[in-house]
Amino acid sequence: MANDKPRQTANDFDPEVLRLFDKYVHGQIDRRGFLDGARKYAVGGLTAVGLLEALSPKFAAAEQVPKTDPRISAESVEIPSPLGYGKVRGYLVKPARVAGKLPLVLVVHENRGLNPHIEDIARRLALENFIAFAPDALFPLGGYPGDEDKARELFAKLDQAKTLEDFVAAANYLRAHPLGNGKLGAVGFCYGGGVVNTLATRVPELAAGVPFYGNAPALDKVAGIKAPLLLFFADNDERINAAWPPYEAALKAAKVKFDAYKYPGTQHGFNNDTTPRYDEAAAKQAWTRTIAFFNTQLRTAG
Repeated sequence: MANDKPRQTANDFDPEVLRLFDKYVHGQIDRRGFLDGARKYAVGGLTAVGLLEALSPKFAAAEQVPKTDPRISAESVEIPSPLGYGKVRGYLVKPARVAGKLPLVLVVHENRGLNPHIEDIARRLALENFIAFAPDALFPLGGYPGDEDKARELFAKLDQAKTLEDFVAAANYLRAHPLGNGKLGAVGFCYGGGVVNTLATRVPELAAGVPFYGNAPALDKVAGIKAPLLLFFADNDERINAAWPPYEAALKAAKVKFDAYKYPGTQHGFNNDTTPRYDEAAAKQAWTRTIAFFNTQLRTAG
């Protein structure tokens, strides 16, 4: 059976191919740039196109919580964002049976908008007894288009100042949700990790932030962070890791409570279980830490 093939990991690819893919994912090179660079690593019957296909997301195969799971209740909602693009659409997920007021978690996607993987992350949080809201930054441009290349192209057209205001509006909407306890956390991945770092400087009511391999915020704004942070980094992630030492120093100077973990041998995107960059051991440990952190920060009284 085709599905019996062992799952590919980052170790199955030349490190230079992984670096090229990271540049491609983040818009530093286009599809042609990746294919031209990867061609010399396409050996043993593989092609450059085959390498790109192997590294690209397989959403259905990685889904952990089906959309129809009876344990959750999910809907698409639209909220006003007067300082942003005017309106935000997002994916709101909560447990099917809500007992008492629940903590709230904003889920911020990567630089491709609200794709099936991030929707699945929101559903996973609902199964942990949180109310999760995952906005789609691409909503003003028609929403996530169902194609990762097109999503990247659209993402580059966003006015990031307006997009940030959309995320602030989403955070404020979620914090005031009638079924919530008013305690708001945020988790984000890659681009979304950077958004979480920045939201921590912009939303003083944020009670917990978990950026996965995200860009640092403006360092002159770090003193405004009130929320404790749990930060995750990949080992092989030069672009993101270069900004960590000054960010760490700023956090310490501002006396922000934080814990940071770098996972040995991992690639940027190690939590994303739709691609071979996924590292199962690191991702599971980081997710366990994330849930424990949110439980501690968002369920306690006070």
